[in-house]
Amino acid sequence: MSGVALISHGCRLNIAESEKIAAMLAGADDLVVVNSCAVTAEAVKSARQAVRRAKREHPEARIVVTGCAAEIEPATFRAMPEVADIVPNASKLDADYYLPSSQRRLESIPRQAGDGGIWEGSHGLQPALRRRGELHARTFLPVQNGCDHRCTFCIIPFGRGPSRSLPAGGVIDEIKAAVDAGTREVILTGVDLTAYGADLPGQPSLGSLVARILRHVADLSRLRLSSLDPCEVDDSLLDLIAHEPRLMPHVHLSLQAGDDLVLKRMKRRHSRAQAVDLVARLKALRPDIVIGADLIAGFPTEDEAMFANTLALIDDCAIALAHIFPYSPRAGTPAARMPQVARPIVKARAARLREAAQRRKAAWLQEQIGTVRQVLVELDGVSGHAENFARVTLPGSAPNKIVAVRITAVDGDNLVGILA
Repeated sequence: MSGVALISHGCRLNIAESEKIAAMLAGADDLVVVNSCAVTAEAVKSARQAVRRAKREHPEARIVVTGCAAEIEPATFRAMPEVADIVPNASKLDADYYLPSSQRRLESIPRQAGDGGIWEGSHGLQPALRRRGELHARTFLPVQNGCDHRCTFCIIPFGRGPSRSLPAGGVIDEIKAAVDAGTREVILTGVDLTAYGADLPGQPSLGSLVARILRHVADLSRLRLSSLDPCEVDDSLLDLIAHEPRLMPHVHLSLQAGDDLVLKRMKRRHSRAQAVDLVARLKALRPDIVIGADLIAGFPTEDEAMFANTLALIDDCAIALAHIFPYSPRAGTPAARMPQVARPIVKARAARLREAAQRRKAAWLQEQIGTVRQVLVELDGVSGHAENFARVTLPGSAPNKIVAVRITAVDGDNLVGILA
């Protein structure tokens, strides 16, 4: 092979970081980077499989592994003969760490998760990464990393370290650079996005950050948020959702379950009633808002009645865009030591959740027929996302433009439309 190949697993933050890594290493040759995820044992298995597949397909390439799986289980990947090196999460945006050890600067010292790492110095994208923005209609921008909470099913705080936030000035600089390079929509991402600012002077909230972005980057067409913790959605953010047209009417909530006892055993910080109330407030403030959510099936100790509460949450919160995860034990987490639900039951409950979620999504998509949506056209010129995050296919149009599209049909999980 020639050049650099990036294999990215897991969350939107990993996707954003992978794009930065690809731009940062644009001059390298015969290099494969696997940006791994560790959210489940299956995710680690997928990373190992990706390494082996990459070596089969590119036998001459150096394979470097970074990301949470490499951070949490470094011995697993060091033991793989296909792996040339491991880059710590906190150093993954430093090009020097992807060089063979003999070629690195003497002052390069491996960092530990959470010691500052990617937020030091320029606090974000390097100039080469900013130029990469011209290739995208939509850009993911990490503004927060790490997590201070300890949900009992989650290993990620051990891979990402404590919560750190990118100061607002740095965020605004990055967005201005992305907009100047052609980006029309920016998606703010983070491990625990709603924890933004708790570590900064004055403890600015996510709502205050969004307000500053919209005030100081007048040319930004669209701003979107990734996953939000329902217990940390503040009033300033709710007010912006209600009144700011450039903030997209699409909210993805980290709900995880719809039963109070399960939520308590997960060590989540919201109740079922609080989740339902938040969605009701969002819909009252902005009736066209679309709700997405993460839900876990088969958490330890979950019985049929507890599962029924989670199943009902899809309708109670009008969840049109659900991400369903069958629980799998993750070594090193408290939940892995709890009484487990039998795997066939876990899989069956996940299937029932997916069926209910698909019914809800299908009904929502049907409701869009006849409406006119503002669609940001991707670089292929024939697809894009509406304000509410619905995926839309359309006749050929100028890429990276926002166009009015009349929705005429549903095709699977996509809407179909014509230029209005």
